Amino acid sequence: MKGAPRGGRRVLSQAEGTGLTAFGAAFLLALMEPTWATVPLTLFVLLCVVAPFCPTLPFFLPVVSRGSADRKTVALTFDDGPDPATTPLLLELLARHGMRATFFVTGRNALRHPALIQDILDQGHTIGNHSCRHDNFIMLKSVHRLRKEILTTQRILQRFDITPLAFRPPVGITNPRLPAAIQGTPLFVVNFNRRAGDWGNRRLTHLSRRIIRRLRPGDIILLHDTRPADPRRWAQWRRELNRLPAGIAGRGLTVVPLAQLIQRPVMVKRRAGRGS
Repeated sequence: MKGAPRGGRRVLSQAEGTGLTAFGAAFLLALMEPTWATVPLTLFVLLCVVAPFCPTLPFFLPVVSRGSADRKTVALTFDDGPDPATTPLLLELLARHGMRATFFVTGRNALRHPALIQDILDQGHTIGNHSCRHDNFIMLKSVHRLRKEILTTQRILQRFDITPLAFRPPVGITNPRLPAAIQGTPLFVVNFNRRAGDWGNRRLTHLSRRIIRRLRPGDIILLHDTRPADPRRWAQWRRELNRLPAGIAGRGLTVVPLAQLIQRPVMVKRRAGRGS
């Protein structure tokens, strides 16, 4: 696993640093009482099991999960699309309120709905890589499989004359294989720190309230660009989404593009040659 380079030198990841500390502590404890040596090693293993499910934790590699809290701004991100049933409605909502968002799309959906990808771009939003098939268990598979999912999506999106720079793993899960999977690409990992637990628009009751009541400056908000599983809940989904702009403003916060929030480009327009 590669650490982030700094000044030309390789820097250990948190996982590597913690592992070395655990093994060092185990060695010293073994000199005093061998049975104690298992304690730091057990804690390290437990941390490795839990860390992948903490989207804000840069344990295996650097992860961007929020922006600066110095400005009263937040960013909106939408996962899993595009979807012809929801993307046009989201674009209309965003346009009505003058907001710019980042859509983390899957390669498979981009192939199915190229016109929606173009609509997203034409309306000034940015696009990120969210793997090809959104396999929730992709992080349990090999580096080769994971890299193929990521690079396939990059190639699909480059047909629209863009190069995504931001990758969001399915469900925000990271693992020790991910650094190798994105090595040699321009991608960096962008997760989130504010979500409503909507389970892909399956849990809609009080969705907007769950986000707004905990919203803080610098938050990256996770929502989903997918149709509600129950068709009877369409009206509820639209109501909840329409409540968000006023709720965000009511907290004294402004929605800005993700790139502005994190002070780093998340997409390059190849023809224009500029970051977005």
